[in-house]
Amino acid sequence: MQPSPEQSPHHAYPDHWEADVVLRDGGTARIRPITTDDADRLVSFYEQVSDESKYYRFFAPYPRLSAKDVHRFTHHDYVDRVGLAVTVGGEFIATVRYDRINAQGRPASAPADEAEVAFLVQDAHQGRGVASALLEHIAAVARERGIRRFAAEVLPANNKMIKVFRDAGYTQQRSFEDGSVHLTLDLEPTAESLAVQRAREQRAEARSVQRLLAPGSVAVIGAGRTPGGVGRTVLRNLLGAGFTGRTYAVNSAFAADQATIDGVPAHRSLGEIGEPVDLAVVAVPADRVPEAVADCGEHGVQGLVVLSAGYAEWGAEGRERQRELVRQARSYGMRIIGPNAFGIINNSEAVRLNASLAPERPASGRIGLFTQSGAIGIALLSGLYRRGAGLSTFISAGNRADISGNDFLQYWFEDPDTDVALLYLESLGNPRKFTRLARRTAAVKPVVVVKGARHSGSTPPGHAVPVSRIPDATVSALMRQAGVIRVDTVTEMVDAGLLLADQPLPAGGRVAILGNSESLGLLTYDACLAEGLRPRPPVDLTTAATPQDFRDALSAALADDGCDAVVVTAIPWVGENGEAESGDGEVLATALHAAAATGSAKPVAVVHVEIGGLAEALAAATSTVAQQRPATASPAPGVPGRPAAAAPRRPGTGQDPTGRPADAPDKAADDAAPAPHAPRPVGRIPAYPAAERAVRALAEAVRYAQWRRQAAVPGKVPEFLDDTIDEPAAGTLIDTLLGQDPDPRGRPLEHDEARELLACYGITVRPTLPAPGPEEAVAAAARLGYPVALKTTAPHLRHRADLGGVRLDLDGEAALRRAYGELTDLLGKPAELRPVVQSMAPRGVDTVVRATIDPAAGAVLSFGLAGAPSELLGDTAHRLVPATDRDAAELIRSIRAAPVLFGWRGSAPVDTAALEELLLRVSRLVDDHPEVVAIALEPVVVATQGLTVLGASVRLSPPPARTDLGPRRLSNY
Repeated sequence: MQPSPEQSPHHAYPDHWEADVVLRDGGTARIRPITTDDADRLVSFYEQVSDESKYYRFFAPYPRLSAKDVHRFTHHDYVDRVGLAVTVGGEFIATVRYDRINAQGRPASAPADEAEVAFLVQDAHQGRGVASALLEHIAAVARERGIRRFAAEVLPANNKMIKVFRDAGYTQQRSFEDGSVHLTLDLEPTAESLAVQRAREQRAEARSVQRLLAPGSVAVIGAGRTPGGVGRTVLRNLLGAGFTGRTYAVNSAFAADQATIDGVPAHRSLGEIGEPVDLAVVAVPADRVPEAVADCGEHGVQGLVVLSAGYAEWGAEGRERQRELVRQARSYGMRIIGPNAFGIINNSEAVRLNASLAPERPASGRIGLFTQSGAIGIALLSGLYRRGAGLSTFISAGNRADISGNDFLQYWFEDPDTDVALLYLESLGNPRKFTRLARRTAAVKPVVVVKGARHSGSTPPGHAVPVSRIPDATVSALMRQAGVIRVDTVTEMVDAGLLLADQPLPAGGRVAILGNSESLGLLTYDACLAEGLRPRPPVDLTTAATPQDFRDALSAALADDGCDAVVVTAIPWVGENGEAESGDGEVLATALHAAAATGSAKPVAVVHVEIGGLAEALAAATSTVAQQRPATASPAPGVPGRPAAAAPRRPGTGQDPTGRPADAPDKAADDAAPAPHAPRPVGRIPAYPAAERAVRALAEAVRYAQWRRQAAVPGKVPEFLDDTIDEPAAGTLIDTLLGQDPDPRGRPLEHDEARELLACYGITVRPTLPAPGPEEAVAAAARLGYPVALKTTAPHLRHRADLGGVRLDLDGEAALRRAYGELTDLLGKPAELRPVVQSMAPRGVDTVVRATIDPAAGAVLSFGLAGAPSELLGDTAHRLVPATDRDAAELIRSIRAAPVLFGWRGSAPVDTAALEELLLRVSRLVDDHPEVVAIALEPVVVATQGLTVLGASVRLSPPPARTDLGPRRLSNY
């Protein structure tokens, strides 16, 4: 909303303060600055506030606002005087205002850094978290305007407002003066305030999803008068699923005397229903959707599932139509699934909702499934149905203009009916938030993701979000860091989901293989090795094996402390007449179920070839008891979400809890000693038609279990870094280098500038001296001391020793002059080559350390070996900033060439501790100073003792916006 002409001319209307927020009850509201055009809205709002709330605001009876009050509360300069309003349906439901004050409490301007703040919330909307959301936003505005503290006077009886301030997590002081409570809040965000903000975000967004998935009543808008069509199909599916709430059909074309359709009440508008409707499924042409949304908003509908097409997928006109749809729905406090959605399903027996185009409600189970694509959703539902898998919830969000996979991660995090979250995503609208939510959810239950459009850089249709520039391999690495199980295909997603939903997590990577086919056992053995697991020699039961033999062998494997998981292989057995028989799959399944029911909590997977009825019988659960969620986020082997103690370091072995040497490269398989085996939950046993598929799913479970154990003890930034880091000096230098009016494109630092900045964080870069001619080269070498290196710095030759642009170990003037002549004769004139001289560093392994700021994903720390082979093979590891000590250690060990650092082929191991420290220093620099948008240290020569940074480049730029650290807000349109 733009201001009128009389608004303060020297401070433009701050439209970036406008935000849509989700409130505690799951509804939405809009926060925006108050303008001079809001006088009538303010008066109307105030008239609806109770006398008690007015008394709490003004400390005296104040029945109405005077003209002077209205003028004061609607005229702001957006610097020293700011007012924000919360609106629903265009009308105010709450306001907040701050006025900058000096030490004496009088009106002031900058540099005064304190402001008096006051709130007023309409009584009907108290208890919805409105004031808490307003406090987050007004605090962010104040910080932007140079205000560091809020002062508030609150009557002692106003417990609700006192609680808002007390629970915000800011550092605060309280005193009792002149009959009121005086509160002072420091507005600098703290770990507690950020935790409070994110906890409120999670509760609100989870509640907004819950309102859609568990409505008490559903209206299908656009249910046709004749069978067929989208609306009528959804209505039929709702009835077929046995929805437990009330169902209505709405169509403006119904005859006035038509009372029912398909046995449910028929109405021409929502207003005719005469009672509240919680969820509306909109299945009308796109040009009629605004009318339907307005009807829903005016009659208190809480959420919409928009099946209608014709939006962002149709081009520019459709994108604008989609944005207007979101704006309109949010103005009424509603959230949207869609448009162009396939629908939603909730299999809870208390709801039994199938508001989708899927003709059959899938079986109930412990898997939550989110997909952007309707076609992929259909395929996944079909695949899960064939495999006997059950779902807790299913969402196909189409264009996901509003509700996205992030919202469902918030919901599934605390949903007791969901043990595994599966997501098919074609884009990540907010990668930072996705990574944060996925990490938290993965700490208590598996998150499996397939990402489509991996190489096209797809942006959510109709969304105004930064486009990520990082390659897909980096995205995959960052997902792994967050504990996400990323797979390449929807088939792999189903394979992994089945195992994770119905089997306990493995304690390690030791796999027992048993079956009645030696060949199939060997294929399984090879597949285990290929996935980094540690298979035991297959146990061949021979083709004469009976179901009882399978049961006995499986029982023995489950009881063996030397294995962590079991793969059973089965082929049709040979009958007495010598002919192969498919056998009775149900008998074999019964035997395997019986063994699993009495065995230890280890995952079991079955690989079978043409055994009739086996997969179906294995998929039939023998118990419907839900797998227990943890009381805390502490993960461990066993059932997904079941807590157990983390394995301690083995005494006297120099090994970490995974059984690896402390300095050895990380492995996918975990060598942890098995934890005491808990009683095994009895349920489905996943079956696979190929050994590779079963083993791949098992390997994902092993890696995920290992991540869970490590995540139980989070890493940290070592305190010793604080003693060697001068953050204020770096900040002052950055301000000086950027200047008063920095170029928004940023600027690269000169060599000496980069050295000075890096030195503030304890990173020493070996100096180089220019050598435009042989005489200058000799003088530089004399200054630095022999031996020296002669290097070209031309962009096309930088760090390309393979092209002859680097000459090492020049131990005297003659050698230096000879090398200089050879260099210029071979590669070109000195002006083109830009030679430099540098003193030699101790021999070691050449590595590269980089940090970059991606507009969507945030700051990313990268590590790899220097040289063309690593670049060609993409052998680079990545972690999000800020990196912990564990991240740094994993970063070094996760590249394929890591053995080179640890004594490969008899070479001496290098100083990886020094390398980890360097990574942490770079991470800290980028995290402390968002103006540092790129750092490249190349090469970093890591010797057996210490390391040397031979080259460094740094780029500064005005800091990009950090939406992940600001107040809660939904995506803007």
